[in-house]
Amino acid sequence: MATERTFSILKPDATKRNLTGAVNAVIEKAGLRIVGQRRIQMSQAQAEKFYEIHKERPFFGELVTFMTSGPVVVQVLEGENAVAKYREVMGATNPAQAAEGTIRKTFSESVGENTVHGSDSADNAKMEIAQFFQDSDIVG
Repeated sequence: MATERTFSILKPDATKRNLTGAVNAVIEKAGLRIVGQRRIQMSQAQAEKFYEIHKERPFFGELVTFMTSGPVVVQVLEGENAVAKYREVMGATNPAQAAEGTIRKTFSESVGENTVHGSDSADNAKMEIAQFFQDSDIVG
């Protein structure tokens, strides 16, 4: 199995409730290493670019507003099959459908405020990482 990197965002609902350490503990317990991490305030332009795939969807404006409503923590995670592993650790988008012990089941308050984002493919992970990190920002 190949070591790979994936991208994660701890969303404004998570940072507002001081969950960064608790979520990081779940990530690390799952065998993923946090090799890049920083707390930022996402601008409207950054959020619109990041979520441009959803631009035509009815929830796009609400998503951009939410993602710019408070600080987020952007992360680069590394490990064996990191993309698939992190998606498993995050749990289903809807916390009510997420498996016990997953980040979303444990910490999320709703589908809209579901604590974390994770890349859905290795190619998207590379693009998402490049939007927020330079190679010199990543240790590992």
